[in-house]
Amino acid sequence: MPVIKAIFWDNDGVLVDTERWFFEANRQIFAQHGFDLTTGDFIRYFLKGNTGAWHWLAEQGVSEARQAQIRKARDVIYSKMITDNDIAIAGVGQALARLQRNFRMAVVTSCRKEHFDMQHQRTGFLPHFDFVICGEDCTLTKPSPEPYLRALERTGLAPDECLVIEDSVRGLRAANAAGIECWVIPTELTRGEDFEGAARVLDGIDRVPELLTAVA
Repeated sequence: MPVIKAIFWDNDGVLVDTERWFFEANRQIFAQHGFDLTTGDFIRYFLKGNTGAWHWLAEQGVSEARQAQIRKARDVIYSKMITDNDIAIAGVGQALARLQRNFRMAVVTSCRKEHFDMQHQRTGFLPHFDFVICGEDCTLTKPSPEPYLRALERTGLAPDECLVIEDSVRGLRAANAAGIECWVIPTELTRGEDFEGAARVLDGIDRVPELLTAVA
C-alpha cells in the first residue's frame, strides 16, 4: 500500500471557523434587499452549489453591475467579522505541529486570497504549510478537481500518496474526482450532509494525527 506523504487541507470550516460569519454577512446583505437567507439556503447555494443566491436579485431585475456592488458591500461586512473575531479552530495548531514532523502539507481552498490573508493574520498556522492554493490560482474551483490536481503537480506526488481533509460535500467531490483519499470533519453547517465517498468521517481534528501517526 502506498504511504501517505502529503496532506492537503481545506481552509474554511477545517482550519478557521469562518463559514458562520460568511453566512451572517450574506444574511445581512440579502435582508437589506428584502430576502430571508436561511441556513438551509446558505448550505444549498453557497456550500453545496458554490453559486450564491444572486439569482434572487436577478429575478427582481437587479443588474449584474448592481449585484457586483452588493457583493463588495457583503465583503466589507465579512472582512470586518473575520478580523474582529477569533476564528482559529481549537486544536488545529497542535494537530498541524504534530503532523508537520512527518508529512508535507498545503492548503487548497476556494477562498479568495484577500480573505485568506485576513483570516490568517493571527492564527499562526501558515508556517506549517509548504504552499497555499487559493481560488484565484485556478480556472475552476471546487467541486472541480482542478485545485487538488494543481496541488499534486506542486508536490510531484501520486494521488494515492496524498490525503485531503475537508468539511463539505463540495470539497469531498473535488478530492474524489482528483483520485485522492478524503477524510471529512463536518461542521455545524455541514453535519447533516451525505458524505458518501469519504474514507473517514471524523468528529474532530485531533483524530487526524492520532490516525496518521501510527503509520508515519
